[in-house]
Amino acid sequence: MKNGLKYVDLFSGAGGFSLGFDKMGFQNLFSVDIEKSFCETYQYNFSGHQLIQKDICALSDAEIKYYQENNEVDVVIGGPPCQGFSIAGNIGRKFADDPRNRLFKEFVRVVKIIEPKFFVMENVARLYNHNGGATRKEIIKDFEDLGYTVDCKILNSADYGVPQIRKRVIFIGAKNTKKIIFPSKEVEKYISVKEALAHYPKLISGEESTVHNHVAMSHSPQMLTKMSYVTDGGDRNEIPASIRPKSGDVRKYIRYKSDLPSVCVTGDMRKIFHYEQNRALTVRELAKLQSFPDDFVFKGTKISQQQQVGNSVPPKMAEAIAGAIIKMNEDA
Repeated sequence: MKNGLKYVDLFSGAGGFSLGFDKMGFQNLFSVDIEKSFCETYQYNFSGHQLIQKDICALSDAEIKYYQENNEVDVVIGGPPCQGFSIAGNIGRKFADDPRNRLFKEFVRVVKIIEPKFFVMENVARLYNHNGGATRKEIIKDFEDLGYTVDCKILNSADYGVPQIRKRVIFIGAKNTKKIIFPSKEVEKYISVKEALAHYPKLISGEESTVHNHVAMSHSPQMLTKMSYVTDGGDRNEIPASIRPKSGDVRKYIRYKSDLPSVCVTGDMRKIFHYEQNRALTVRELAKLQSFPDDFVFKGTKISQQQQVGNSVPPKMAEAIAGAIIKMNEDA
């Protein structure tokens, strides 16, 4: 299925955003990422895409125009990493002035050079209300100054058939229409962790399987003993007080609740355990909670693979967003 629309993927990572747009018939012009192992995964799964492995800050305006190859770009997509807004005490400091947010400015720069009909920018939900909403307004104004109509909304991946509660702020901009469309909820009932994962071969700590990326992490005997006390959906409070961890991340020593969607998948899920098996989830299982298909292969070390999965835009949510862009293009 081809729709004739072309896209550029910035900060492409393993390719969750790209996968969703490809599924909806978009054609990739080029993608950009800096992380070597992330790029290895992207190249393996998108052999027909042009991937630029480079720091986007070092990508000149002329290079961007060269890679565009005189094509009209329909949409630029991406989720620039931004850290500066999460630090308390920076009230009054503009979001774009914080050097930790330079990658956001790079996204704006590429949009300015390429002049796509649309853009889609994804980020963590807490950005929406940061500085009482001032950061959100600042971001919108930067794109409005380039001639775009812009709106943003917090979307939940579970609404689009992803077996995970993952809330992300999505900014959509349009050049030739005043009407911004966000995807509507697509499922009546959320997909549970058990529904998503029950078909995978059972594994014990340290065991491998023939399924791509379905390799169980090795856990210490002490960790396994502690986890043996925790029931489906339970937490550290079920561990006997004499061996219970007294401090640390509250997202450790818990089990996924089998009949609910997953908690938000991040780059480190090593101490959240399978709902019934005594081990952390494999990369394959985490990828399934992100809605990656089983034939999507992750490369690099296991830690890198977890980071690639955790940093991705869920492909099914990306598909829904791509569908919204198609509607806007038809209405323009």
